[in-house]
Amino acid sequence: MPPCGTTDWPAAWQIFRTCETSSTVRGRTMAKARIGSLVPHTAIRSLTSLPVNTPVSPTTSRIFSTTSDIFSPPIRRQTRMSLPDHAGTARNWQPGPACYHAAPAFVEPKAVTMWPDPRLQELFKIDHPIVQAPMAGASGGALAAAVSVAGGLGSLPCAMLTGDKMRVEMGVIRQRTDRPFNVNFFCHQPAADEPAAERRWRARLAPYYSEHGLDPAAAAEAPSRAPFDADACAMVEDLRPAVVSFHFGLPAADLLARVKATGAQTMSSATTVAEARWLAAHGADVIIAQGYEAGGHRGMFLDDDLSRQPGTFALVPQVVDAVDLPVIAAGGIADGRGIAAALALGAAGVQIGTAYLATSEATISDLHRTALAEASDDASQITNLFSGKPARGLSTRVMREIGPLSDDTPPFPTAGGALAPLKKAAEANGKTDFSSLWAGQAAALARPGDAGEVTRRLVAEAGAHLTRLSRGR
Repeated sequence: MPPCGTTDWPAAWQIFRTCETSSTVRGRTMAKARIGSLVPHTAIRSLTSLPVNTPVSPTTSRIFSTTSDIFSPPIRRQTRMSLPDHAGTARNWQPGPACYHAAPAFVEPKAVTMWPDPRLQELFKIDHPIVQAPMAGASGGALAAAVSVAGGLGSLPCAMLTGDKMRVEMGVIRQRTDRPFNVNFFCHQPAADEPAAERRWRARLAPYYSEHGLDPAAAAEAPSRAPFDADACAMVEDLRPAVVSFHFGLPAADLLARVKATGAQTMSSATTVAEARWLAAHGADVIIAQGYEAGGHRGMFLDDDLSRQPGTFALVPQVVDAVDLPVIAAGGIADGRGIAAALALGAAGVQIGTAYLATSEATISDLHRTALAEASDDASQITNLFSGKPARGLSTRVMREIGPLSDDTPPFPTAGGALAPLKKAAEANGKTDFSSLWAGQAAALARPGDAGEVTRRLVAEAGAHLTRLSRGR
């Protein structure tokens, strides 16, 4: 740490005084930037590096409690700096040559102290602001539990689960950990049956049925994707998960009120600033800013124009400026570099999906794993062929030949029914021609391992990159 004379502590203290009452993300971000130019980041990092309840002088506590509020969780901890008490009060203190003892070499800070914005940790009672994306059909209780054990927020996708299955999967999580976890539901409006659209779609697929010796008129059920309803709400009231998240907006106001009455924190995905403002106005506690790079279904619910969807880098800071809620960045984040970049944009945390698809706990097929391992930066496309709603997945034969987006698909979620027999026939021959291989644009960055290992690696990488950023290199 540089000597006291190289640090403009009085100027920094004036900023502490003027910024300590700021309750907005923008105010906090500005404070960090201004203080960072005056005070060595290693000094700020050391403020919260000792155990809770370490004895601390009134002067030290008063000066640096404000710093702690801005840079890390609001826990009063002693700094490694020995500040002089002879100045009387913090507001009259002047730096001197014995401002602090020489600090030890920088050591990777504990996760709870290294993150710039602690609100997610405080809200969710987790160690790291990393949310495992709920990936319906690709993850279950085992993956969620492993991430939660590692200090992140594991997520259980419930849109494709029956009530009994939901209870079983939550039981799996609670058998393995008492840490908080998230359960996720869809909030789409069920579409009315459109027989004409279904016939049109089957006619479009008829050549493929002929190729595989299948009857295009044969009945096939689409994968079930039920919207959040009173029965699902009763399950939440009974099992009381710590966090409940939604996709495609929010449930009806009365259902949302019942969820919040359990004490659960709520969050939902926004693909535009307008959606973020809508979610904030209608009761969400946290906003997930889902950039265009994200794998799986787009969470869009106010506008269906894909050409107007912003990417993560453009969306996150604008959402941060638009709402006074914690913002989670999602889309194209698969390693520590992406996490550090998202936090630098003002996000309080990240949601990561594709990186967890490569873990041993993911429930994807071997064919999907192979495609993921071979993915490149341009391997994914937005498609509506598999469900009727836009979703990002690795390109397959049917996407290339029909086109990733088609006006012939029936409404969500019924489009997948006609593809189901084709998928089964192709996969029996080791092909993914008609499979939905959900993945984001950062698929090439996904690395195999168990979910706990992946989470710890993400934390370590993010910490290293945040440290480099704070040191200006």
